[in-house]
This record gives sequence, structure tokens and C-alpha cells, in this order.
Amino acid sequence: MNQEKKNRLREQIRDFRYSVVAELCNPYIEKDEKLRLTKEKCGRTYEIPGSKKTSITTDTIKNWERKYRLYGKDGLFPKVREDRGRPRSIDDVEAQAIIDLLEKKPEMTASSVIKELQKRGVITRNVSRSSLSRFIDANNLKKKDRIRQKEDKQQLRFGFEHPLQCIQSDAMHGFPIPDGTGRKKKAILLVFIDDATRRILYGRFAFSEKSILFENGIHHILATFGKIGILYTDNGSTFVSNQTQRIVESLGIHLIHSRPYKPQGRGKVERFFRTVRECFLRNLNQCEIQSLEQLNHLFSKWLNLEYHRNIHSALGTTPIETWISKSGNIKKMDPFIELDKAFHHQIKRKVYTDSIVSVLGTAFQVPSILIGKKVDVTYNPNPPLLSINVSWNGKDYGEAKPVDIYANRKIKRNREFSGELDFVPDNNMSIESGVLL
Repeated sequence: MNQEKKNRLREQIRDFRYSVVAELCNPYIEKDEKLRLTKEKCGRTYEIPGSKKTSITTDTIKNWERKYRLYGKDGLFPKVREDRGRPRSIDDVEAQAIIDLLEKKPEMTASSVIKELQKRGVITRNVSRSSLSRFIDANNLKKKDRIRQKEDKQQLRFGFEHPLQCIQSDAMHGFPIPDGTGRKKKAILLVFIDDATRRILYGRFAFSEKSILFENGIHHILATFGKIGILYTDNGSTFVSNQTQRIVESLGIHLIHSRPYKPQGRGKVERFFRTVRECFLRNLNQCEIQSLEQLNHLFSKWLNLEYHRNIHSALGTTPIETWISKSGNIKKMDPFIELDKAFHHQIKRKVYTDSIVSVLGTAFQVPSILIGKKVDVTYNPNPPLLSINVSWNGKDYGEAKPVDIYANRKIKRNREFSGELDFVPDNNMSIESGVLL
């Protein structure tokens, strides 16, 4: 295995370990609930990258959790190991087929599953009773345990006690309104609802479902209210951007996606959308709505004066009263975290021969010593894009500003880095002129 493949495997192992312990690091989780979750995780079967094991012990989970709390996600990287494990009497393909069928049909016995897979041609040899028994025991696949796990999944309902312990988010398509260009576009409502209190922590109409809008909602909640424990969303493209995933992980937020076509776990936000359609949109005169600003103003007014102040049937009180009564459990953000910078995007860009990098269609001047190199660029994704920060090979090269492409081509460059930029834009130069057309 070459070094690139080894590094990729180490990243997969790190991501797997993070998926196991992230939920346990929820700041709102109670001790008893944490013990229950740990025990449940120990009872599951896993496809562990780089390992033939399919289960995890309590001590292993505690060790991963300790490393994550001390060093963050990168603390979960494995140590380099030379051994490849011990041989098994059942190979990986056969083992995965057995596990999949037992989980799909927990009422079947293990021997029946073997016979079924032999008929399908997945298993082409005889498996001894002792080998099968050891495999079942090692992977916690006893029949009574499988049936109980299936019943637990069927009865699983999201219910949390404290504000911000779990937040559900989703988007709802509304009706077309003028977009300011003489045309009409469909307004889409993005909301974040607190699971425990049903309070809407963020809700705005927009003309798209871009992930940056989702990130802005998360930023607003963290800055306004406090730490988020779990963020539960659907599997739409709005909520699965690599940048968003990196941001929430860096902030210790456990992001969970519901399975496609299975909205049951998002019942609270789905119920809220029904209320929006019946009590807000139905009472609007759509012909009078002339802008997003107007629609968002009316929506905010309805939220604060009606929805948050009406008794919720499941709560027995209003969302705002429930929030106030439980607000003592909210955990504040660490004051040393630079929240705005935490939401900056990070990308790689190659520096052209004229010392230029292009980000979102805008040209930026960087030190000429970086010509030909692939640099790390950090920037605020919210427009306007006025500057970027550039680093390479662990060294920070500071802030770069937009430049005029035409003027920049006339500048002679010395590849010996003097510590200053080769070209400094004139103070009277328009920033817009740096936009690539």
C-alpha cells in the first residue's frame, strides 16, 4: 500500500471513530443517557475501516472520547500499525452478507441464514456449527438481541428535555414572489426548530437552498443563544456540503442526517410546516407580496406574536414559556472561540504565473514566491468578497486583496520574496475591476 492509500485509510479510521464518539460529547447529554448510548454502541456491529473486527468495547469508546475532547477530531487518527490482523474462518464478503441478512430478518436463525446464502451462491462452502456460533457471539448477533434491537428502532422517537440539546432543520417550498429583476421565483423557507421547546430559533425565506444559508442559520443560533448539541436534518444537498460538515465538526456539533424518504424522525419540523401553511401562508394575499424582505418581515411578526405565544398541544403551554422555563440549562459558547472565523470556508487554489489566485471569480494578488504552488485559501463566503487569507506548507502569508487584472499584467516580478507584495493596488482602484468577466 503506497503512502497516499495509507493516509486515506487513516482518514477513514479517524472519521469512523468520530462517528462513534461525537454523539457522546454532546454538552447537554445526561450521565445516564450517556451510559445507555455507550452500551448501545457496544452492542452494535460495525464495518470498521482497516480492521476485521465488527464490535467495539466500552474501554475503546472511552479512550476515543478522551482523545477527541483533548485533541479534537485529529486526535482520533490511529497509530501506524504493521500487523494485518489474524485470519478468520469466514471471509469479509461472507461475514457482511450474514450480518445484513440477520439484521434484515432478525427472526431467522443463523443456520437458516447460512442455508439461504448458500442457495444464492454467496457462500460456496460449508460453515461449521462451531465457527458460526463463535461468529454470532463475537458480533452480538444472537436472535433475542436482534429482535430487541428491531423493536427499539421501531419505537425510537426523538424527544429531548433541554433547549439546544437537539435542533431540527428543514426547508419548505412556498409560492413565487418578485425577485427584483422583473421575474418571479419560488420563496423557500429554511427553519431551525428546538426539539424540546418547539421554539423557532431561525427562520427565513430565500430564493435558494444553498448550504451557506444553512451555515448562516447555525451561526445565528450559536451567537444568539448558545451551544448546539445535535443538529438533525434531512439528506438534501443543502445540508451535506463538505464545508458545512467541517465547520460543525470543528465546533463540536453532532450533525445527523435522516435517511432518504424517511421523514418520521423530523416530525416536529414537518408539523411546524403544516402550521405555516394553514395559519400563515393561507392568510396572506400573495399578490401583495413584492419582495423577500416584506415576506420575511410578515413571517417574523407572525412567529413572535402568534406561533410562539399560542399554546402547543404537545407542550401544554406556549413555546416561549417552555423556552424560558428551561433556559437555565443552556450552555454558552466558549468566549475564546472566534465564531466568525470558524465559519470561513477553506479551499486550495493554484497560484498563476502572474501571482494571481482566483476565488469565486475574483482575482487576488499573492506573494510571487508562491507562483506555481497550490496554496490554502480561507475566506468569508458571505458577499462581498473583499479579502482572503493565504497560507502554504503551514506558513501564513497574510491577507490578499482584489487586484486589477489588466494593470497586474504589466508588473515585472522577482521570484525572490522580499517579504512584501510585488504589486499594491492604487487607492483609487475600483475593487469591482478585479472581478473576472
